[in-house]
Amino acid sequence: MIELSFIWEAFLTLLPGVPLTLQLAAVSFVLGAALAVPVAMMRMARNRILAATAKLYITVFRGTPLLLQIFLIYYGLAQVDFIRHGPLWVLFRDPYFCAILALTLNMAAYASEAVRGGLLSVPHGQIEAARAGGMSRPLMLRRIILPLAMRQSLPAFGNELIIMIKSTSLASMITVMEITGLASRLMSETYRVVEVLLAAGAIYLTMSFLSARGVRALEHWLNPQLRNVAGGMPELERGAA
Repeated sequence: MIELSFIWEAFLTLLPGVPLTLQLAAVSFVLGAALAVPVAMMRMARNRILAATAKLYITVFRGTPLLLQIFLIYYGLAQVDFIRHGPLWVLFRDPYFCAILALTLNMAAYASEAVRGGLLSVPHGQIEAARAGGMSRPLMLRRIILPLAMRQSLPAFGNELIIMIKSTSLASMITVMEITGLASRLMSETYRVVEVLLAAGAIYLTMSFLSARGVRALEHWLNPQLRNVAGGMPELERGAA
């Protein structure tokens, strides 16, 4: 028999895991987004070695489960002598660092393809206009190409943020006590599986909903033309109708 009062108690017990979950998601998302830009540019480079390296990285991290990547980084690298007996062991023995590293690398692989799509969507006429205006390539990238590409990639980044929030639950498998970690401990102590999972699901759902609304607000702020859209129909189309 499911007790609503116990769901509420479980909800309050799991709430302390929210800051760590958000911290994992935010740090991995920012680092992953920053890494995605150079990976996307490598993927589009004329240099075959750079392009092949980026393609191999994307293929490996998109083609293998995130949980497997977390295990390989946390347990696998501990078996490598120069890491276990070197200065990097201070980092790689920490489950929090390994979770951040795995989430970042995984997110960057997916986000780089979103960035690449954004770069390819930049109108060629604007690039030609920038060249005609005497802009150097670095200046053109900073002022024209990257801002337009990131604006086009924003919906995909919103999806990545929501996926990242949910993916942090896998960090509990290497003893990071975020929401799912606390939920697992509470289930083992009380044997009330359904109530605890419902409480954890409610917290994840709330965070995902608020993140989606935040990204949508940012998207409208960066795209002035969307402010004229009402009920999903642009002003021009409504007038024509």
